[in-house]
Amino acid sequence: MKIYTLHREQFLPLSIDEAWDFFSSPKNLSKITPPHMKFRIIYISRDNAMYAGQVIRYIVHVLPGIPVHWMTEITHVKDKIFFVDEQRFGPYALWHHQHHFKEAEGGIHMTDIINYALPLGFLGRLAHWLFVKEQLSTIFDYRFSVLEHLFTKDEKIADPHP
Repeated sequence: MKIYTLHREQFLPLSIDEAWDFFSSPKNLSKITPPHMKFRIIYISRDNAMYAGQVIRYIVHVLPGIPVHWMTEITHVKDKIFFVDEQRFGPYALWHHQHHFKEAEGGIHMTDIINYALPLGFLGRLAHWLFVKEQLSTIFDYRFSVLEHLFTKDEKIADPHP
């Protein structure tokens, strides 16, 4: 099985508390997922603060017109430092997503590390080369832009409807 890694970093002018409140809530996933993916949560175990063992089920369209049921489990949580979500069932043979937060001057530095693999051997590797790698990159580019828009201080000041 070929394992791929996607690594992204971003600085946001937020306190660690503000960042943790936003990113540790599964309900905010739809805000940072491209609209064409039609992301919809269908179940969250204990619908409150994130905890190790929490299960989240959702439907997402990874390809146009093809809904996919996906379930992830929050496997590790260190309050205001990091958390990990892992796919329990869904489109990947492996999905291990680390979210790291570090206080920095004027805000926080976030790091996403995603280790993933596709099923179907050679066909999965071909799909990765043809479109999966680009699709994941596009999703995280979208997240970067949305987060910049939501949390950049200048945007907050300019927004008449906070």
